[in-house]
Amino acid sequence: MRETVQTTPQTRTRMSKQKNRDTEVELALRRALHAAGLRYRVHRRPLRGVRREADLLFGPSKVAVFVDGCFWHGCPTHATWPKNNAEFWREKIEGNRRRDRDTDERLASAGWYAVRVWEHEDPLEAAERVRGIVLDRRPERARTKRPRQLGSLPR
Repeated sequence: MRETVQTTPQTRTRMSKQKNRDTEVELALRRALHAAGLRYRVHRRPLRGVRREADLLFGPSKVAVFVDGCFWHGCPTHATWPKNNAEFWREKIEGNRRRDRDTDERLASAGWYAVRVWEHEDPLEAAERVRGIVLDRRPERARTKRPRQLGSLPR
């Protein structure tokens, strides 16, 4: 039997409006990577049979990028722990952390590299980090054509 969580209509409304894809941070990261000449798939599952979706997927390089929200994934710098329904939220966020670790381990065992980008990170800095990893992991035949450096791109 499922436990009923005590909440207010305002909280329920606010939480139901939280986006889980195409957030501002994710879009800014995608724009920066695209401007650097990198191409990727959006919201795809890297592994068959595993119901985990990466925000960005670089297939030939086997790089999966996840843009994690500070609240939902328990950012060590910005995580907040709600006072209302504290036990429910702590378990929810800790469960998300466990799932993230499990996802990273599953990807690594299949030859993938998981990149975690926090929502508070500067999109250009995160894009440069992702770009470096993707280029380092590119198959030999694709290494000759290198995307351009990230500069001061519009945000």
